[in-house]
Amino acid sequence: MDLLLSDRTYVVTGGSSGVGLATVAELLAEGACVATCARDGDRLTAAIADVAPDAGDRVLAVSADVRNRDDVAALVTGAVDRFGGIDGLVNNAGGSRMAPLWETSLADWHDELDLKFAGVLNTVDAARGHLAASDAASIVNINAVLAKQPETRLIATSAARAGLLNLSKSLSFDLAPRIRVNSVLLGLIDTGQWQRRYAESGDARPFADWEHDIVADRGVALDRFGRADEVAAVVAMLLSPRSSYVTGTTVEVAGGVSRYV
Repeated sequence: MDLLLSDRTYVVTGGSSGVGLATVAELLAEGACVATCARDGDRLTAAIADVAPDAGDRVLAVSADVRNRDDVAALVTGAVDRFGGIDGLVNNAGGSRMAPLWETSLADWHDELDLKFAGVLNTVDAARGHLAASDAASIVNINAVLAKQPETRLIATSAARAGLLNLSKSLSFDLAPRIRVNSVLLGLIDTGQWQRRYAESGDARPFADWEHDIVADRGVALDRFGRADEVAAVVAMLLSPRSSYVTGTTVEVAGGVSRYV
């Protein structure tokens, strides 16, 4: 099915690895133009060259920290100047803070909340005027099932993601009817973070054996980690004009990990 993304322009934050990079690759494969950012500009450029070597002038990659309003404004302005406008935004920049409650400092809480909230509000504020000029404007906020199902080993991240889910719902009303806003809730996705945790664990077994123990402990129905490209496909559908009557909702890409209705 043609997702009608060709010749449209999308901004993707956190595009140097994992879900962000897979989303950039998916959108470019659909014929779209993409502006993306990461704090490490050299790593971002190298990553895009690896997954989309023929993208040419359809991709704009810049160094930016989404917590910095000026950085984000420059990203959006660059996208508009290069491509003539923007049709969608994927708020993907972020991460997880692995720490229980009393090992999470107040500074850690501030940092986590700043990343989850300012990282979205800065980009939405910079982009909303341009998005309103599109006939198929869409925002997708990458979140996690932690937003509905707290994890004691990720206490600050769980709370921040719950707040982001609430904010996303508010944005869907505030920006309607011109701009749609939806959330994608991730489960255990095999990105660089999991590879790093495996390496840091010191487990001598193959990654697949370590993975099996993790998904069994978390109760993942499909009995495996998800892949970044599986997330990107759902993001592309939510950005697509084919999803023109979908806003204010969540789609889980989590392998059946959720234990709530």
